[in-house]
Amino acid sequence: MTLPEGYSKAGPCQYYKLKRSLYGLKQANRQWKHELTTQLSQRKYILDIVNDMKLNEVKHAPTPLVSDWSSYDPNSPMFHDPSQYRRLVGRLLYLDFTRLDVTYYVHLLSQFLQQPIVSQWNVVLHVVKYLKGTANYGLFYSANTDLQLQAYCDSDWAKCPHTRRSTSGYCITIGGSLVSRKSKKQHTIAKSSNEAEYRSAASTVCEIKWLVYVLKDFGVSVSQLVPLFCDNKSVITMIENPVFHERTKHIAFDCHFIRDHFKVGFIKPHYILSRQQLADVFTKPLPAYLLADLLSKIHFSSVNAS
Repeated sequence: MTLPEGYSKAGPCQYYKLKRSLYGLKQANRQWKHELTTQLSQRKYILDIVNDMKLNEVKHAPTPLVSDWSSYDPNSPMFHDPSQYRRLVGRLLYLDFTRLDVTYYVHLLSQFLQQPIVSQWNVVLHVVKYLKGTANYGLFYSANTDLQLQAYCDSDWAKCPHTRRSTSGYCITIGGSLVSRKSKKQHTIAKSSNEAEYRSAASTVCEIKWLVYVLKDFGVSVSQLVPLFCDNKSVITMIENPVFHERTKHIAFDCHFIRDHFKVGFIKPHYILSRQQLADVFTKPLPAYLLADLLSKIHFSSVNAS
């Protein structure tokens, strides 16, 4: 290391002061890990939406949706401008990349793009009001965590009033940070809540398999059993006991491969209390206190605004 041109040589009682860390020094390892820590936020994009919708002076909402709202209101008139509805929902879908707290609601509202009603438009605006109050929130990824996979799966049985199909929801974390999640209506009608959650668990295992392959391409080997957290003890029994077939014999064979992955030691189902089920964020409306608690467990919180 040499002095810049124009500086005289330091004397015996003089020292160089570093303003930034250099490779080769003892601080280098800490700085490298700090560089790998990142935060994902779409704050400016949210504020642009709020400004375009002229909601700057409106009070923000504590949750994305009120829990007793019904998507089908026979007394609500048709919305006068469906293209405006589609445009705003499309912008919220793009926001879904980092705002997992509105994933369920945006996917629900995107089912009514052709003929939206006024009550559905009001809910879209309600989501924007919620985003206004949480514009600084985003995903946090730390460099100081392990690479342990954990999966959470859940379903909301037959809640669609029109089709009676269930909604599957799952989220998968690595080192506690979210790497994959989904909120999607199931293709078939489940005869029971057990069947709905069993199908959700099967789709979660498919995603786990894909993530394991991706990690393998990066040179990361997943040698431990992947814990699969479910809040339904009957579903865990259905996975671990193939003889328990009276309630499952009508389920499509493609869902039963989850039993093979349990048998070979790829996954291990665990029971978890409903209030600790992270996948609830992707299957149903939640009260503000519970939503905040679950989101904090997957490192979704307020980040530094840039």
